[in-house]
Amino acid sequence: MSVSKTKPFLKTLDLAYIAIGAVLIAICSWISIPTTVPFTLQTFAVFFVLSLLGGKRGTISVLIYILLGAVGLPVFAQFTAGLGTLLGMTGGYIVGFIFIGLIYWLAVSLFGKKLWAQIVSLLLGLAICYAFGTFWFMTVYAKQSGAIGLATALSWCVIPFILPDLAKLGLALVLSRRLTPVLKLNR
Repeated sequence: MSVSKTKPFLKTLDLAYIAIGAVLIAICSWISIPTTVPFTLQTFAVFFVLSLLGGKRGTISVLIYILLGAVGLPVFAQFTAGLGTLLGMTGGYIVGFIFIGLIYWLAVSLFGKKLWAQIVSLLLGLAICYAFGTFWFMTVYAKQSGAIGLATALSWCVIPFILPDLAKLGLALVLSRRLTPVLKLNR
């Protein structure tokens, strides 16, 4: 009788990191920066968790965060929760975080943790998140209030957030690169 020794998909330490990542995203989603168009640190947390924990653990953290909100825990911006939030006008942007994670995971799996691979994958993921979220917004908005043009949707939902999101991406990468050696994370 032969006993196969397969490597587990996730170790106990991985589960702890994933839980901490999901909590960090939730906490950052509650922090709102008041500007002309207020924004949260939710996107920063997604970038940070992915770049600090790595593609697999970071993406699973994002999924857990979304699932926690879907079942009713108030983890989304302004302490909202539930399927109503996810299926609402801005829910597509939250679901779009999964694309950021999957693209990052794929990129670092193929190219390693090189800075250029991290930057390109996070930017590409953010662009896909914007596209998916904007399509979702336009679809839900059309059902509730009537059709809306792409330029209008972009001016409401994407353009005001581009510069803050780029700043959050840069900060997340700087912090994760400084903390990784200190925390001795095995990504």
